Amino acid sequence: AAFNAQAETWFDPAFFKDDPSMVADLSRFEKGQKITPGVYRVDIVLNQTIVDTRNVNFVEITPEKGIAACLTTESLDAMGVNTDAFPAFKQLDKQACALLAEIIPDASVTFNVNKLRLEISVPQIAIKSNARGYVPPERWDEGINALLLGYSFSGANSIHSSADSDSGDSYFLNLNSGVNLGPWRLRNNSTWSRSSGQTAEWKNLSSYLQRAVIPLKGELTVGDDYTAGDFFDSVSFRGVQLASDDNMLPDSLKGFAPVVRGIAKSNAQITIKQNGYTIYQTYVSPGAFEISDLYSTSSSGDLLVEIKEAAGSVNSY
Repeated sequence: AAFNAQAETWFDPAFFKDDPSMVADLSRFEKGQKITPGVYRVDIVLNQTIVDTRNVNFVEITPEKGIAACLTTESLDAMGVNTDAFPAFKQLDKQACALLAEIIPDASVTFNVNKLRLEISVPQIAIKSNARGYVPPERWDEGINALLLGYSFSGANSIHSSADSDSGDSYFLNLNSGVNLGPWRLRNNSTWSRSSGQTAEWKNLSSYLQRAVIPLKGELTVGDDYTAGDFFDSVSFRGVQLASDDNMLPDSLKGFAPVVRGIAKSNAQITIKQNGYTIYQTYVSPGAFEISDLYSTSSSGDLLVEIKEAAGSVNSY
């Protein structure tokens, strides 16, 4: 009878030293492992983009799975992976090693020993996405403390030659004053008028205290002011108003635009066209993707989505 046998790789410790007992355990290399557990300084590449260079601890997950980079939920979140979208991350301790490929479908982690590069590939839908034109709130500037004063003044002097008509003067002053102190804005709009034969009169049109509420993307107003007249007539009020402020949103989130979803089989180029014109283009990793930062357009027409795979094939819908 004949039997097929496959020989396994074996390192003879005697090749390294005369005393084999003085040679480290080489059995892990016989199983195809290229490194030993420990801390290595590596370039971290997320979806073909270097995001950091840091010390990464490589540990033996199990004898069968071998050695892998210990990526914690906290470190993945800092790299830009949307860990909140996957419940399995919430069940792990923040310092526990997360097996990325088992938690996120189509994800992979590869260590390039020669270049000391930890290459992480996750679907685009699993990446924290910032809309085009987005500026992080921590980079917003409240401005400087200041006193503001704006005014307009007009007046007239009437002289009549007829004895039956009276001569007279009339004056009008409009004042817009304010104080900026940290995030707070104090504003006042007042008028003053005087005409011959009448007493001078001051009128307070509006006085309010205002500040931005960044987490809510809105503005808080306290005092006398007017409602916005975007859809209905503006109405004066005295009280408190909390209103949204579209100026805090990126341009791509102002107005309506559809969300485009799909699945890429490889590193692919995504092109979106409307009426024959390319309005958006990006690149995604294998797996599901979602594009939610299209600029709203005034023209009508269906969107054509083209997925050009790494091999050259093109799918459209």
